[in-house]
Amino acid sequence: MIFLKLLRESFLFAYDALRQNKLRTMLSLLGVTIGIFTIITVRSAVDTLRNNLQESVNKLGNNSIYIQKWPWIFDGDFPWWKYMQRPVPTLREYDQLQKRSTLAFGISYEIAFSSRTIKYKSNTIEGTYINAVMQDHDKVWNFDLAQGRYFTDIESKTGAPVAIIGFDIAQHLFPDGTAVGKQLKVMGRYVNIIGVFSKEGDDMLGNSDDKNVLIPINFAKDVIDVQNENYQPQIVVRGKDGVSDDELESELHMLMRSIRRLKPNADDNFSLNKTTMLSDQLSKVFSVLDIGGIIIGGFSVLVGGFGIANIMFVSVKERTNIIGIQKSLGAKNYFILLQFMIESVILCLVGGIIGLSFVFLGTLAIKGMFDVKVVLGASNIIRGMSISIGIGLLSGIIPAYSASRLNPVEAIRSN
Repeated sequence: MIFLKLLRESFLFAYDALRQNKLRTMLSLLGVTIGIFTIITVRSAVDTLRNNLQESVNKLGNNSIYIQKWPWIFDGDFPWWKYMQRPVPTLREYDQLQKRSTLAFGISYEIAFSSRTIKYKSNTIEGTYINAVMQDHDKVWNFDLAQGRYFTDIESKTGAPVAIIGFDIAQHLFPDGTAVGKQLKVMGRYVNIIGVFSKEGDDMLGNSDDKNVLIPINFAKDVIDVQNENYQPQIVVRGKDGVSDDELESELHMLMRSIRRLKPNADDNFSLNKTTMLSDQLSKVFSVLDIGGIIIGGFSVLVGGFGIANIMFVSVKERTNIIGIQKSLGAKNYFILLQFMIESVILCLVGGIIGLSFVFLGTLAIKGMFDVKVVLGASNIIRGMSISIGIGLLSGIIPAYSASRLNPVEAIRSN
């Protein structure tokens, strides 16, 4: 009960400080508000960027490794002339991996290339992409179907003229919603539509099936050279449940060197790319952004802390007489100390709440204007409030201590 009474009195004193000296108090709180706003904004921006990029990376498939000619990450001594001489993955290597890998859950040989325009009667759509894949494509990539089904094993092996199209393609060419069962002309040949991908939208890495046409690679073999470097051939491998990325990568590294008959002292002429490479690079970038936000926000919070300390020193000066009366009536030093400490914390919390309110309004504006999924998690809110409380404690400790040490007789006599 004593603590609640103390809390109530401290809140009333803080309220009086806000009410009687609005301009002075708000200017002092401005530093805390800007600091909390900056720190939480940067954290929310980083979390939003991390979340959206991670969702993009996850589409590439967890526990999937991409056997390609070029690496995804380059260091400072990038020997591009060596990479230029590398061969692209071949169908023979795909067959060998299928026979010899013991840790793979799915293996798919895939190519991709852009298409000019796809037409169906009077409807057209531009900017589409064609992906020719093996049967295990659904095992190594993450996607959902809104309509229809995936290729059967027989359709894939025989190169049947079937296709799965993106959601945007289905909407533009078949506005009545009946895409499955219709025919499209792809690479000069007609294919039957057996499925439609679910709507995904554009992500931050440009990965989306909304404008993709997926066909069996054995169908594409009859029309084009699927091992041509222009089509960016790759072999995608996903490990079995319980198999780590490192274990799968180690096996694939050994098998690819064996399949390509590389000598023990010869450099690899292939790249094993995996999503964790992107995640690690993103983590480094986000760490730098976090530190930058903390430094910028820290200076603002520091200035705000000095402003709160100034308010508290002024408050002690103005209430010296009241402090003397309280002490003469039996108030202990810790009571006076806690009274001013709580008041300082309350003032900082007000500044923090204002800063968080601005962040919240900003997230609503961004969502409304750009249709972006903004992350303002509970951890960021708790962090903002914790920083506010910490600044309140640090800013109020010296003024509160000086108030608690006042001599009651001298305090009562002061003007």
